[in-house]
Amino acid sequence: MNSYRNTYDHKKYQAFPTLHLPQRKWPNQQIIQAPTWCSVDLRDGNQALVNPLSVQQKLSLFIILLDIGFKEIEVGFPSASQDDFDFVRVLIEGQYIPNDVTISILTPARDTFIQRSFEALKGVKKAIIHLYNSTSKVQRNKVFNMDKTAVTQMAVHAAKLIKQYAHIQSETQWHFQYSPESFTATELEYAVTICNAVNTVWQPTEENPVILNLPATVEVSTPNIYADQIEWFIDHIEHRKNIIISVHTHNDRGSAIAAAEMALLAGADRVEGTLLGNGERTGNMDIITMAMNCYSQGIDPQLDLSNIQSLSDKVSQLIDIPIHPRHPYIGHFVYTAFSGSHQDAIRKCLASYQAGTQWDIAYLPIDPTDLGRSYEEVIRINSQSGKGGISYIIEQALATQIPRWLQVEFSQIVQQYTEQHSTEISSETLIDLFTAQYLKPNNIIHINQYNTTQIHTEKPTITEFMMSYMNKPLILNAQGVGILDCFITALAEQFDMTIEIIEYNEQTLEANNSAYAIAFVRLNIEADYFSGVAKNKDIVMASLNAILQAISDSL
Repeated sequence: MNSYRNTYDHKKYQAFPTLHLPQRKWPNQQIIQAPTWCSVDLRDGNQALVNPLSVQQKLSLFIILLDIGFKEIEVGFPSASQDDFDFVRVLIEGQYIPNDVTISILTPARDTFIQRSFEALKGVKKAIIHLYNSTSKVQRNKVFNMDKTAVTQMAVHAAKLIKQYAHIQSETQWHFQYSPESFTATELEYAVTICNAVNTVWQPTEENPVILNLPATVEVSTPNIYADQIEWFIDHIEHRKNIIISVHTHNDRGSAIAAAEMALLAGADRVEGTLLGNGERTGNMDIITMAMNCYSQGIDPQLDLSNIQSLSDKVSQLIDIPIHPRHPYIGHFVYTAFSGSHQDAIRKCLASYQAGTQWDIAYLPIDPTDLGRSYEEVIRINSQSGKGGISYIIEQALATQIPRWLQVEFSQIVQQYTEQHSTEISSETLIDLFTAQYLKPNNIIHINQYNTTQIHTEKPTITEFMMSYMNKPLILNAQGVGILDCFITALAEQFDMTIEIIEYNEQTLEANNSAYAIAFVRLNIEADYFSGVAKNKDIVMASLNAILQAISDSL
């Protein structure tokens, strides 16, 4: 028996209790507008980094957040960190905060921390003071050794002190925010009680509402239970019209985004999170993903993510955390398809898509070009790829459509190549492989020109072909039904073999005066099959050269 089995014991855990909420409304709701977003990258995100950001790095990240369009940004914990204090002062004294942006700072319910927070914010035009203290049973009993009354008194005292300091610094437009930290593990009745007590001090109004932030500080349940908690809280809190319900979800169970979305269904107004989901332990709610989820449902996310590829790369460099290649919307592989059936479906959908119409493409929830990606990145080729994806790349390179019979033939060649090399091949390699197989220079036999004579018999065309074979002049003559028939007859006689055209397709590459034609042929030569492809301004010459490509492979 594995010795580790003794410590791997699920029996020491228990399921989080559900709520009796038979009249719950949130499952029938729909998200119809974006929430108010608040980025906590510079506070929660920064404190989770192995190497916290310098003041200059924080400023770079702050500017990125402004570029994306955040109107509320939590910029630090200035009462606990000198670097955060200095950064807040740089923002204010350097006048980096636009008039339509409100910065937020976090402070615990402690007198000296609150005083220091207001010192940091001296001279700011408008700001959110975010007060918190932990309220869960485990924190009260095992960390602080305080009962509910004492914890409530701590929050109320801090709320009063904040109100006093705000009155003294009346040149600033203040907004108050309170978080019963570890809300998800707090008895709901008590969460409502302590929030009502804080609001009794702050007296929220419609013109100046209070933000009540209900964090999943630790994700302890499935997202539906969190939604039940939010709905129950909203139904029982006083002065609901004067309160902004905010959520801050962590990702311990991998459900932070789902929990935040369900919280919106339950009535929440505001969402805190970070770009790329950076945060304590398994991370915070990823604002990029949630905002793009809104976008994919036809909702304006109220954030400009059109340049998010470049901006997220900059964020990744700043925080020194790589972007996972499968990260939703921005990962390197998220608009790729390796499976042959997926590739074929994408190819067919893209072929029929008209710009400006409703996006409805298999396997692509959004148009990659909306985020600066290109269709060339959609199809990638390895040994699992099918003819659809392979053909898509070749067709993009040649600006034409590959006949199905050639798709089948070439996909087998590609599969053999990828199996031999045990790797993905790039679009460039794939095109090189196609060129080497079908469009390589023909150094064995080629045609210079042809002359035809029409006569009135069963085979009305006589054609003379001026050619070269093995670098020596060669003139062939034949009679047949059309030039291709003459050519096949002449070649069969010259090389003493049976030749039959099995497949033939021709297309025009460009519909203008400089148009080129492309011809695809498949020949049965002595009971074996050979294919050829050729381009030329003259469709007949393209067809003759395609035949010669196939012939040269048989010689």
